[in-house]
Amino acid sequence: MASGSDPLDGKQVETKDLRHPEKAHRPDQPVARKPAWIRVKAPGSAQWAATRAIVKQHGLVTVCEEAGCPNIGECWEKKHATFMIMGDICTRACAFCNVRTGLPRALDPDEPARVAEAVKRLGLAHAVVTSVDRDDLGDGGAGHFAAVVAAIRRASPKTTIEVLTPDFLRKRGALEMVVAAKPDVFNHNLETVASKYLDVRPGARYFHSIRLLQRVKELDPEIFTKSGMMLGLGEERHEVLQLMDDLCTADVDFLTIGQYLQPTKKHHPVIRFVPPDEFASYAEVARAKGFLLASASPLTRSSHHAGEDFARLKALRMALRERL
Repeated sequence: MASGSDPLDGKQVETKDLRHPEKAHRPDQPVARKPAWIRVKAPGSAQWAATRAIVKQHGLVTVCEEAGCPNIGECWEKKHATFMIMGDICTRACAFCNVRTGLPRALDPDEPARVAEAVKRLGLAHAVVTSVDRDDLGDGGAGHFAAVVAAIRRASPKTTIEVLTPDFLRKRGALEMVVAAKPDVFNHNLETVASKYLDVRPGARYFHSIRLLQRVKELDPEIFTKSGMMLGLGEERHEVLQLMDDLCTADVDFLTIGQYLQPTKKHHPVIRFVPPDEFASYAEVARAKGFLLASASPLTRSSHHAGEDFARLKALRMALRERL
């Protein structure tokens, strides 16, 4: 087992089995106490347990658990789970993310069928599928995404499907593969403003992500596009407004904005807890800029209320087309 010294206290730190070995030697960052508007009820209801049982029976991973989502109690009580495919180990090391970092295992060819069966068992009207980054794969995992979409279509034909994908950086043809599978919603999160990418999302490229979303609409204008960002990482208001303008230029339909929450003392600190009224202001500005839909609150997350939001997106698009 590899080990190294912690520069803070001189103690030996075991690194082999750490969830975030790349962060082991970073100085500890204080974890700020959450304000009252951030706190949520702990999960544990009978409905939550039933959802968890179905997930575990099918040997699946959820981003709800891996990313420590604060809404897991609310969502799982409604049997809404967001599946994270291609394993629980990510090839990237973003400063905000609690998903494990390391060398991923080989893809499981049976996973698409298990996801589809779980969607059917849960009775999901709208399924959300995301993944870790798989920079180790030639297509970045795009073929696996397509296989999952196809499997859900076969097992549960009435279920609408939302994919939340990585950026497929330097993976030629990967995006086209996912779009060809025809998900109802294509989501890719910018996560933060351009100036914070080097510190917060060093493996990604801001304008590549913008172009990715723009390309989806060029390939299939009927697919709804969606992106999300976090506040509280040190961004300035004018940068948030610029991000909105960049997404509008890419013809993105839906923007989600939530509060960044620091997973551990080794992650990027929360610079500021943004109050609810400021989130409401951002949502109003986003709608004025032309997004079909904007959701902004401290607890907003990409897949939170995704089914209800998809129904609203369809209704808003239909109303817009009728006016034209």
